[in-house]
Amino acid sequence: RICLTGLILLLFAVAVDGRVGNSTSESSYCTETKECFLFDLVCAGDGYEVRHYDAAKWVTTEAESYFMEIATSRAFRKLYKYITGENEAGAKIDMTAPVLIKVNDSANPPKPTDPSVYLTDTPDMKVYADSLKTSLDNVQATYETEYHYNVGYNSPMKIMNRHNEAWFIVKGEPVCPSSG
Repeated sequence: RICLTGLILLLFAVAVDGRVGNSTSESSYCTETKECFLFDLVCAGDGYEVRHYDAAKWVTTEAESYFMEIATSRAFRKLYKYITGENEAGAKIDMTAPVLIKVNDSANPPKPTDPSVYLTDTPDMKVYADSLKTSLDNVQATYETEYHYNVGYNSPMKIMNRHNEAWFIVKGEPVCPSSG
């Protein structure tokens, strides 16, 4: 049986509350771009972190292929065209990480000219980051099970020493180790 991989690729466009900034750590994995999508560390557990990200606007497209790498490449090319000027304003937008876009008119990023590329809002959210399902299940964490986010901090051209994460959306209160 052959499975068709479908994915939705998101590039970040700063919203009113979304935050980007310079990487402040020498050991940071967000080093390939000028700016990174900022978060607040809520707590760290055994094998996972709980982070809070502000609500944000994302530029989004979809792609399908029998191979995830091909679908990712197709979707990335569409979004790359958007940030290099294929939008109503003809604006070129600096890329940030993870696969982020800085838009000066943050409340109203330019509308894409490709009808298969569209703008998506994400809610204010807490996420379990860099974690495995088993680690979350071991601490009885409740999280969105219908979907998760695969997050990449590197250029698609980088093959070795990549930093990727899995984000599971927290349901209810996050599970944090007790400090006592």
